[in-house]
Amino acid sequence: MEKVLIELNNIEVSFSGQLVLNIPRLAVHQFDRIGIVGKNGAGKSTLLKLLAGQITPDKGQVHRFADFAYFDQLSRPVKREIDYKLLGRLSIPQTEVKNLSGGEQTRLKLAEIFSTYHEGLLIDEPTTHLDEDGVQFFIDELSYYYGALVLVSHDRHVLDELVTKIWEVEDGRVTEYTGNYSDYAEQKKLTRNRQLKEYEKYVKEKTRLLKAAEEKMKKAEKITQPNKRMSKKETKAKANKMFMTKSKDTSQKAIQRAAKAIEQRAEQLEAVEAPKKEQTLYFPQPAALKLHNKFPIMADRLTLKAGNKILLKEASFQFPLGSTVAITGKNGSGKTTLLRHIIQQGEGIILSPKAVIGSYKQMGYQFEKNETVVSFMKERSDYHESKIRAVLHAMNFTGNDLEKNVRNLSGGEAIRLVLCQLFLGRYNILILDEPTNFLDVFCIEALERFLKGYEGTVILVSHDRMFIDRVADHIYVMENQQLKLRN
Repeated sequence: MEKVLIELNNIEVSFSGQLVLNIPRLAVHQFDRIGIVGKNGAGKSTLLKLLAGQITPDKGQVHRFADFAYFDQLSRPVKREIDYKLLGRLSIPQTEVKNLSGGEQTRLKLAEIFSTYHEGLLIDEPTTHLDEDGVQFFIDELSYYYGALVLVSHDRHVLDELVTKIWEVEDGRVTEYTGNYSDYAEQKKLTRNRQLKEYEKYVKEKTRLLKAAEEKMKKAEKITQPNKRMSKKETKAKANKMFMTKSKDTSQKAIQRAAKAIEQRAEQLEAVEAPKKEQTLYFPQPAALKLHNKFPIMADRLTLKAGNKILLKEASFQFPLGSTVAITGKNGSGKTTLLRHIIQQGEGIILSPKAVIGSYKQMGYQFEKNETVVSFMKERSDYHESKIRAVLHAMNFTGNDLEKNVRNLSGGEAIRLVLCQLFLGRYNILILDEPTNFLDVFCIEALERFLKGYEGTVILVSHDRMFIDRVADHIYVMENQQLKLRN
């Protein structure tokens, strides 16, 4: 039997009076490879910090029986003893930590953690700033790691490659599933289908019983009603006779009792909740915004520089109308610079005269005006309020979230709101720079649905391999000073 390395018993963790985690028992075993998933704010990072000893629970015990290294996405690297071969493989410049980019700092922290063997690794969102090569390095390193791995990640490809167990954090509870992320998603789908069948069966049976009760009540009422085919004289005599007859009265009450009994059976049925619907969302373009150019974004012999560095040299391309175009490439290849050049309609870029561009950038969003989430959206969209609420709900704005002041939103909430506003806004071209960063897997899947239902043209940059495979109609690679269509 595999040795237990960390054990949680009767755990409760609260923040600001709200219960975040409620765990009767949970354990990490010797060779576990666990992926933690859940909505933003569900408690994934809190659970990891609890395992690492970074926080103390309000109630319960955490028992640790092994040495675990902890990777925190927000902390800075400290340049401990590092395997210099790893530094070379990760292309980390020899400079002060403060001079490193976000991606380079992430690479340095990974080099630190992989330079020393630990019995267990607790890793929180390691791929947020990594390009495709960096993500592959991370996968390769951990593919040959034989200690226990607990990983919080929004990258479904990474979870598929590295984990054999999923912990889902929802409503403070942790539910364990066997397999990688795709296995987990399939199990959730099967559970949803089973719940749907049980719900339909419950509704059908309740409807049948209530209908039977209603028919019996109607039958009871008819007992006291006169026969319309009789003459008035006969009816009066018959009616008087019926009311006078005790057996008829008893019969009516018996039927009413039977109807009540059936109603009680209907009420006593074990209630089954309907599974949450994954609503299909469409974003049709209004006539005034429709573009008719076959290629609304083009470049003719574009040369693009960043300082003295040439990023593109006499590159030409045509992005088709109504398509989702993904641009990939290594960190520093110039993807963000190209997007900015398109938005600014720089030299060498040809845009449709009717182009209205909405853009998402990798930055912190600040809101200037005091307004609620719903009012913010209504002011910037021509869609009906029901559609606006459906889109916000898909991005996990529910209940009281809709009435929050936009100036009080967290960074993650602000990102989700801006993405909603872009799809519901008055644009016909969207340019998205790393839109999946800082989104949980459920919001990434919602974003995929948005893109599938969007009629406009989309240009996006992303290192999320599964996301690109699911949404892109055309994939370009930025390398060797050219933008090449990937086959």
